[in-house]
Amino acid sequence: MTQAATIPSSDNGSVSILRYRTGQPAARARIVLQQNLFTFLLSGEKTVHFAGEWVSVLPNQFVMLTAGNCLMTEKVVSPEADYHSILLFFDSSFLNDFFNRHIHLFSRQPDPVSARPYLLLKKDAFLETFVRSLDSMLVGDEPVFNDLQRLKLEELLLYLAAKFPDKLQEIRNTSIQANDELLVRQVVSSHLNSRVTVEELAFLCNMSLSTFKRRFAVIYGKSPNKWLLEKRLEQAVKMLIQSDRKASEIYYELGYENLSSFIQSFKRQYGLTPKQYQLSRLDV
Repeated sequence: MTQAATIPSSDNGSVSILRYRTGQPAARARIVLQQNLFTFLLSGEKTVHFAGEWVSVLPNQFVMLTAGNCLMTEKVVSPEADYHSILLFFDSSFLNDFFNRHIHLFSRQPDPVSARPYLLLKKDAFLETFVRSLDSMLVGDEPVFNDLQRLKLEELLLYLAAKFPDKLQEIRNTSIQANDELLVRQVVSSHLNSRVTVEELAFLCNMSLSTFKRRFAVIYGKSPNKWLLEKRLEQAVKMLIQSDRKASEIYYELGYENLSSFIQSFKRQYGLTPKQYQLSRLDV
């Protein structure tokens, strides 16, 4: 199974501009973006798959990808040219600050329901010049000043607000949705092995129960109750096999009120009681 590649957050604050150039781009890879990303293609093609859709990017276009998981394919289209792109990484905190400072640019309230995981635009004369300015900044080995990187992102967002206000509104929507997703993931992962209920998880996310369940299903593809049950039973298997613990010793810390309900859940999932499962593993 192919391992996911994590694209880390910037070490230079909330914004980072980098060059990426290769003659042998990888075939489709699992990518975990820890920041939002503008990709400006100079040569080659990029295809990105998300949970429910995909987008293909050509050199006359550029794309913004929201932080999260995706499948990414990069392709060389000419033997005379490498795959070449300029990457602009930025935190959602930068976006939120931009929207707060320029609230007058937006005529309507954001609608997270209409958010998409990407924004695709065609380069015009200004954007072609903008990309060349980024390209010139990255010549040589000298680092680019942090304030200058932030200024270039601010310039890009202001231009999009003036030229493509509806498109920038989509960015605002994706930012809100990305923040919601990050919050849900953080709350769920930090309480996976605790006795916190789904209602309490929704409270910690500052969401109504129905909103939390809807967001959760989009992120994980299952209801929170079913997903948490599966994860806790997976943890139960590790405890039973690796630690050789008894069901009576682990059911409470896995969130079950009594031993019988744990045994019933375990048997529904694996077809055996915890004790039978332990004995079956001894014969393997």
